[in-house]
Amino acid sequence: MTHVSEQQPAPGLSRDVDEPYPGDAERDLRVLFGQSTVVFASLAGPAHMVEAANPAFFTAIGGETRARTGVPLGQLMPELAGQGFLALLDRVYRTGERHVGRSARVVLGTGPDAREAFFDFTYEPRLDAGGNVIGVRVIGVETTQLMHAQRLAAEHRVLLEQIARQAPLEQVLEGMARAIEDLAPEEVLVSVLLADADGRHLRHGAAPSLPDFYNRAIDGIATGEGVGSCGTAAHRRAPVIVTDISTDPFWDDFRDLADRAGLAACWSTPILARDGSLLGTFAMYHRTPRAPQEADLALARVFAETAALAVERHQAEEARRAAEAKEKAARADLAFLLEASTLLTADLDHTQTLQRLAALCAPRLAPLCAVDVVEAGRVRRVATAAPTADEDRLLASHIPVYDAGDDAVARVLASGLSEVARRTPTGPGPWHDLGVTGYLCVPLLDRGRTFGALTLLTTGENSFDGHTVALAEELARRAASAALNARQYTQRVALARDLQAGLLLPEVPALPDARIATYYHPAGEGLEIGGDFYDVFPLGDGNWAFMLGDVCGRGATAATTTALVRHTARAVAPLLPGPEAVVQAINKALLDRPHSHGTGFVTLVYGHLTPVPRSGLDITLVRAGHTFPLHLTSTHAPHPVPCEGPLLGITPHLPLVPHRLHLRPTESLLLYTDGLTEARNDHGEQFGEDRLTQALVTQHHTSPDTVIDAVTRAVRAFSGSAGGDDDQAALVLTATPAG
Repeated sequence: MTHVSEQQPAPGLSRDVDEPYPGDAERDLRVLFGQSTVVFASLAGPAHMVEAANPAFFTAIGGETRARTGVPLGQLMPELAGQGFLALLDRVYRTGERHVGRSARVVLGTGPDAREAFFDFTYEPRLDAGGNVIGVRVIGVETTQLMHAQRLAAEHRVLLEQIARQAPLEQVLEGMARAIEDLAPEEVLVSVLLADADGRHLRHGAAPSLPDFYNRAIDGIATGEGVGSCGTAAHRRAPVIVTDISTDPFWDDFRDLADRAGLAACWSTPILARDGSLLGTFAMYHRTPRAPQEADLALARVFAETAALAVERHQAEEARRAAEAKEKAARADLAFLLEASTLLTADLDHTQTLQRLAALCAPRLAPLCAVDVVEAGRVRRVATAAPTADEDRLLASHIPVYDAGDDAVARVLASGLSEVARRTPTGPGPWHDLGVTGYLCVPLLDRGRTFGALTLLTTGENSFDGHTVALAEELARRAASAALNARQYTQRVALARDLQAGLLLPEVPALPDARIATYYHPAGEGLEIGGDFYDVFPLGDGNWAFMLGDVCGRGATAATTTALVRHTARAVAPLLPGPEAVVQAINKALLDRPHSHGTGFVTLVYGHLTPVPRSGLDITLVRAGHTFPLHLTSTHAPHPVPCEGPLLGITPHLPLVPHRLHLRPTESLLLYTDGLTEARNDHGEQFGEDRLTQALVTQHHTSPDTVIDAVTRAVRAFSGSAGGDDDQAALVLTATPAG
C-alpha cells in the first residue's frame, strides 16, 4: 500500500477502512448518489472490493444479476480486465493520484448480452486519517445516449451534405439505411420504398440488409388499406406500427413472405413532400416482435424527413435534366433549321432549292420524301429522297393528280392545310411496294397561296408526332420562302446594291495613336452586300467603338439585320457603360425585330478602345459567337484573344464576359469573319486558322495594311480557282509607334 504523506485527506471523507460507509461523509455520498443516475461505487483494498454502490451503478453494469457487494470488481465484471480499467484502478490505488476519463468506451457484459457504453468518470483515492490509500471511489456519468446522438447527428450531417452536392439518390438512401442500422442499439433492418408519379404503387429504393427475394417481391406493391405496413402507411399518409407480423391482419397477404425473410415486426412511416404529396415510405423491420419507443419513432420521423429532402432534390434534378434535354432538343431543332435555311438559300435555282428540301427531310424527319409543285394547272414532282436508288425511282414515278378528291397531295394543294395520318395515303400509288405505313403532307405557301406540297412517308412502326409535324411545317415554310426568293434573285441583287452604300463604312476614320485597315469581299454573283460587316465610330472623350460581325444568310434580309446591328450600336453606345451592355442591347434589338426582317442569328466582336499617348491602345471587347480575334505582337506568334460568348438573336440571356488587353506601339488586333478561314481550295480543304496564323508569322507587320495584305494574299493563293462561297471581312487596329 502506498502512503501519500503530502496529500491531506479531504475534510470528512477519509475514515477507517473497516467501516462499511466510513463516517458521515460516506453516508452522505451514499444518500447523495443513492437515487441518482450518476454511477457511484466505493472500492476497498488492492483487490478493489465492492463495498457499496448505488442502484445506477448496478443498472449500468448489468442489473440484478450483478447487484452484489463484498466481491472484487474484477470478479463481478471480468470483462474489465482486458479493457484497461482494472489497471487504471491499480495505478490510482498505488499512487494516490486521481484519474479522470472522458467519453471512455467500455463493453459491459459478455456474449450476446454485451453492450457498448460510454462514460465520463473519475477514480479518486480513498484515504484514512493518516493519509494512506485504503481504496478507490468511482464516480461516473453514462454518456452513451449522448455519444449515440452525436454519431446520429454526424451521420445525418453526412447525408445532408450528400444531398446538397446532389449525390445519386440510390447512394443517399443506401447510406441512410446503413447508418440507421449501425446506430440502432438493437438489430434493425431499414427499407425505403419510392412512390410512382401517381402515388399508387411503391418501388424499391434501398434495403441493404433485407433479402433480395423480399425486395423483389414487394417492388411495385400497391398503396392501400391493409397492404402491409408500407402500403397502408402510404395510403393513410400516417405512420403504421405493426408489432407482430404473425398476427396482424395488415400482413395477411405477405405473412409467408415475411416469415421466409425472418421478419417479425415492421414500423412504417410515410415520406411526404412539402406539399403533402406521397414520395415513399420509410420502414424499420425487426427479427422479433417489438413495439417502438418514443426514441424509435423520433428516429423514424427524422430520417423520413431526410429521405423526403433527398427524394425532392432528386425529383428537382430529374426535372432539371428533362428541361435541359428538352432545351437541347429545341436547340438541335434550331440548329437543324438554321443549317437547313443556309442550305436552302445557298442556291439561286428554284428547283435545286426544293431538291435540297427533300434531301434535308430524309432521313432526318422520315425515310421517304417527295416535293410536288403546281405548274400550269398540273402537278409536277420536282424532288424525291429515299434510302435506295430503286425506292427513289419508284417514288419519283408517282405523280399525284391535281384535282383528284382521293389524293392527299391534291387535298393539301386545295386546302392549304397540313394532313397527317397513321395509314397509307388514299388514292393510287406505290405504297405497298415502299412499305408505307403513314404520311404527312405539308403545303408550300406563297403569301397564302399554295404552290406546292412536301410529303413525308413513314415505314414500319414509326409515326409522326406533333414535334415532327411542327418541324416539317417550319422547314416547309423556310423552303417555300427560299424557293420563291430564288425566283426573285434579280430584284434582290438590285436591292442589295442599293443598300451597299448605306451598310459599308464609307471611309476609314483617322484615330489618334492608332491606324485602321479594313477588307470586305462579298460572295455571290453580283451580290455586293452580304452577311459580314464592320464599323468604327467615336464615342466622345477620345474613346472609339469598333465592331466586326457576321449575319446568318445573305441578301436583303442580311442587309436589314446588318443595318439593325450597326445602327443600334451607334445609337446606344454613347449612352451605355461598356461593350457588354451595348451587345446586350443589340441582342434585344435582334430578338424584338419583326419576323419579316429575318430570324437568323448574328456573330459579333464589339469593343471600345482608348488611345494612351505614346503607350498604345487600351481595348475592352466582347465576343458573341464570332471567330476569335488575333493579337499580333513583335515578340510572339499571333494568338487568339480568349473571350467567350454565345450567338446573338437566339436567347435573351447572354453570359458575356468582357476581355481587356493593351496594344503596345506597333502591336495589332485582327478581327476577321469565317469567310476567310473557311475558304476552300480545289480539293475542298478549308484555309483554316492555322494557315491564317502562319501567314502572319512570316514577317513583322507594323501597319494594318500589311496585315490585311498578308491575309488576303494567303487566302487567294490557297483557294485559287475555287474562290470563296462566303463573305469575307477583316478589320485591323494597330497602335502607332511613339512619336
